[in-house]
Amino acid sequence: MAYIDVFNGDADGICALIQLRHHEPVDSTLVTGVKRDIALLQRVEAIAGDTVTVLDVAVEKNQPHLDRLLAAGVIVDYTDHHTPGELPTADNFFHSINTAPEICTSALINGRLAGAEAPWAVVGCFGDNLDGTAERLKATLDPAIDTSGWRELGILINYNGYGADVEDLHFHPAELYRRLQPHNTPTDCLRDDPELITTLRRGYEEDMAFAERAEIVVADGRVAVIRLPATSWARRVSGVFSNALANNHPERAHAVLTDVSGGLLVSVRAPIANREGADTVCRQFPTGGGRPAAAGINLLPEAELEDFVRALRSEFDSNV
Repeated sequence: MAYIDVFNGDADGICALIQLRHHEPVDSTLVTGVKRDIALLQRVEAIAGDTVTVLDVAVEKNQPHLDRLLAAGVIVDYTDHHTPGELPTADNFFHSINTAPEICTSALINGRLAGAEAPWAVVGCFGDNLDGTAERLKATLDPAIDTSGWRELGILINYNGYGADVEDLHFHPAELYRRLQPHNTPTDCLRDDPELITTLRRGYEEDMAFAERAEIVVADGRVAVIRLPATSWARRVSGVFSNALANNHPERAHAVLTDVSGGLLVSVRAPIANREGADTVCRQFPTGGGRPAAAGINLLPEAELEDFVRALRSEFDSNV
């Protein structure tokens, strides 16, 4: 019997798996990629009796291959917070899916483990820009625990997941997971692997400095659209820059556009004051998807940019 762990390459997916494998250690094969690489089950080959654990990857983007694995008798254990579409009813399919705006996969695994690995859940929530959820989980811990640096660690892990392909990243997500997983707590990681933290922090600060000078397409009280060029730094920073904009302007919806071959990569954040509607906007376009608080479009043709801005305004600007 083989174990295969399939996980999103962002902070939520990585920290969810760290929790699970601290609590339930197995020798597993890792399947992951950049954050937007979510059709991961197509890369999984398994046979009856094998167990495939899937974390922070939307069911609807993997439906055909999920059905293939279940039909082959593979046990599939699925935890996620994205809109799933229709769920299979097979006896070998076990799932915990919750699309509530203040929930992420790390929080779901924390509930499954009854808080046994809560420090890493806190980091995952911070990385997914769910500061309120992170603070609530942190409040369950011993107040004597040093939690300084946990928010930054979550943001840095999340930052590493963005790129057109793994060549854009500082660390392959599987490598990053292997660097983080041996540490019992985030504090241990911050203390014992300064090279990792320094590399990510330096990259984050440099890329964010570039992003602060980016082209502003639209900016008013309800909606902002920022455009980044076709560079590695822009592809790396698009997600965390979106989160930073959302945190700085909680009443406003944000879209960060990154020039890519054939069009634009789009990252949308609903207003933090009301984390709804991002997926509604993105699903109007063929490669769009996500969840109510944060969603994206993998390839928006340049000719459809005005349509996208209209859709964004229609969803979030009550004056339209």
